[in-house]
Amino acid sequence: MNCGAPMRGRIDKKFCDDSCRNTFNNQQNSSTINLVRNINHALRKNRNILESLIPEGEEMVKTTRDKMLRQDFHFKYFTHSYETKKGSHYHYCYDYGYLKLEGDYILVVKGKEV
Repeated sequence: MNCGAPMRGRIDKKFCDDSCRNTFNNQQNSSTINLVRNINHALRKNRNILESLIPEGEEMVKTTRDKMLRQDFHFKYFTHSYETKKGSHYHYCYDYGYLKLEGDYILVVKGKEV
């Protein structure tokens, strides 16, 4: 199924050897694996950006959307969201989250450990 080499052995054999089988399977899965790898990279990067914005010893900070974009923050990637009883909608990247405020402002928060 991969290299077209003649096969020896069992009649239902699909690959000439383990290397051919591995190469075939890796090619089949590569696009899915790359997509997941790229999204995980974006999520980790977003989390690190959120963490870097909060000063040492603080739990939250107010910043701007533009400042986050300059650090290459991707707003479409987040791990989960949370809506408060008052209707505020937070987006989280693992343990750091953000809340869109009026105008261009964003509140970045450090999540509480459960």
